[in-house]
Amino acid sequence: MDTLPQLVLILGVALVAALLVGFLRLPAVAGFMLAGAVIGPSGLGLVGDVHAVELLAEIGVILLLFTIGLEFSLKRLRTIARLVAIGGALQVGLTSVVAVGVARALGQSTARGILIGFLIALSSTAIVLRGLSERGETDAPHGRFTIGALIFQDLCVVPMMLLIPILATVEHSGSLDVLAVSGDLALALGKAAGFVVIALAAGRYVVPPVLRRVDAARSREVFLIAILVMCAGVAILTALVGLSLALGAFLAGVLLADGSYGQRAMSNVLPLRDLLTTIFFLSLGLLFDVRVIRDHPELIAGLFAAMFLGKGLIATLACLAMGFPSRVAWLAGVGLAQFGEFGFVLAREAQAAGLLPEADAKALLTAGLLTMFVTPLAMRIGPHISAGARLLAPLERLLGARSVDDADASGATALKGHVIIGGYGVGGRLLADALRQLQMPYVVLELDAEAVRRAPPADSVYLGDVTSAEALEHAHLVDAAAVVLLLTDGAASRQAIATIRSLTHTIPIVVRARRLSEHTELRALGASDVVSEELEGGIETLARVLRLRATPANLMAALVRGAREAHGETARRISLPRNRKGEVDELAELKVESIAVPPHSPALGQPLPPSAALVIALRRGSDLIEAPTDVVLASGDVLYVVGPRPAAYALAARIDPNVGDPREASAPIPVAPA
Repeated sequence: MDTLPQLVLILGVALVAALLVGFLRLPAVAGFMLAGAVIGPSGLGLVGDVHAVELLAEIGVILLLFTIGLEFSLKRLRTIARLVAIGGALQVGLTSVVAVGVARALGQSTARGILIGFLIALSSTAIVLRGLSERGETDAPHGRFTIGALIFQDLCVVPMMLLIPILATVEHSGSLDVLAVSGDLALALGKAAGFVVIALAAGRYVVPPVLRRVDAARSREVFLIAILVMCAGVAILTALVGLSLALGAFLAGVLLADGSYGQRAMSNVLPLRDLLTTIFFLSLGLLFDVRVIRDHPELIAGLFAAMFLGKGLIATLACLAMGFPSRVAWLAGVGLAQFGEFGFVLAREAQAAGLLPEADAKALLTAGLLTMFVTPLAMRIGPHISAGARLLAPLERLLGARSVDDADASGATALKGHVIIGGYGVGGRLLADALRQLQMPYVVLELDAEAVRRAPPADSVYLGDVTSAEALEHAHLVDAAAVVLLLTDGAASRQAIATIRSLTHTIPIVVRARRLSEHTELRALGASDVVSEELEGGIETLARVLRLRATPANLMAALVRGAREAHGETARRISLPRNRKGEVDELAELKVESIAVPPHSPALGQPLPPSAALVIALRRGSDLIEAPTDVVLASGDVLYVVGPRPAAYALAARIDPNVGDPREASAPIPVAPA
């Protein structure tokens, strides 16, 4: 069959598969791979030549990694550098060592055992990142660990590829030139490191001016072509120095992420990426050969268990060793349990070198494809299975971060009427900071060990799983005033609510949700109040646009109230953004200033001095006096005045001579202390 009819057939099957899995509420990736297996050479045979599809599939993977890189600026990568270096090394190293041990126990040579360890250690970057992105979990603790491990795996492809011919030589001859091998590895890694440094320098000094020239053309097509050339160019250059194409595409995205063109590049590339990654997942299904399962069912079952269960367990232990709680380790293990795309590349190289017999390669790759089929379903189901996290609980504190049960030892047993905060992201830090300033007690439970280590001791941040009854008991749930859930994992929020309600029915639970559609379900589970990011963001946008259009406050309030009532009841009081000075043309010349009365003021004990500026209020201690007239100024008073700038400065100078010449625009006005 010609290439074009094959491509049309594949896209048609992809459409049917997408509709079917959407109806069944299954992950789209699993549906695409299954559809590929059905129409492939070992299925209905509708697509006999898979090589015509592989090029488009490879481009799809490159674009997927490029868009993932656009979401990871250099600053963000620095935050997961430790996870990449240590977590990735633990996952790859432990998997390889265990694989060598098992291979030796089964009578295989050490060289072949190392190769099998390499093949199993690699995970599917495309499948895992697609799953994390769809669930919005790339910033969740298990998402960061998983991405760090995937980046390390991609970096390992270079030395793995270099070692395959060396392992083949050892396998066939039993001898090894250590000096030659060390020199080759050092040269390859040095080239790779040098290329990365050059690419980073180009991303800072070369790419921005080039894209500014391209943007000056005011052509969407020209901009898209420039972005694709940059992505493919960096990927090809990385391949020339021995790195993987996918890693080069990821690096190209990172280079753009810190600039002003990152979001625009993302919006231009997304439709093309989605199309080609769909073809990639279908192409994986085309490689599946059901005859291998029929001929060797026990072997395939054993290899599947070794990969999915054994590798998943090792990844889980590596995550625990990094100091993460059991729930994070469980989800990371589920995410990293499958075979990887680069495993196919290494297997082909090993076959060509005579290190991996064809029959063994077919069995290994068939079992690997099965793990890739199962992964999207496992990632969907994993967050709802709490048994895995409970089994890992005894190993939870292998390393490092302050666990919530340390709260008892540090005197937190006296906690009463405190707030339990689940999550220490931006929202958690804002809430903790406000409660600390108000001297209200609180305890933060966070799953990210790095975030716990970075938190100052005064913030009372502990490593703990807010979905765990044991962690909640250590946080003194029964004595708490409220629980606030600010988690990026929606399934974890639902599980936390269910756990809290199993322990107490009276404590208020405030939960943040991403979508408005989650409101009813969360309230049914027992949430007292649900804050929808989708709703609150939409209403805030509405209010700001109305303010920009100089809409009167009463009309703004009515519109905001109507928007809230149209989407359900809310306990939030209607608040409107205030007009800033200059936004109302008629009042553009007026200034609103606050003037503090210092202890050395000549106006102490005197009534308000006459001024062209209007004193609209006076704050004295905790009292606010509106429109003050018959008052005598005292030290510490704060005046709020409205008027032209010269008049406001003139009044400030009479109250505090240190304010300077009121005719100078740079003269400081004493403001109220924060």
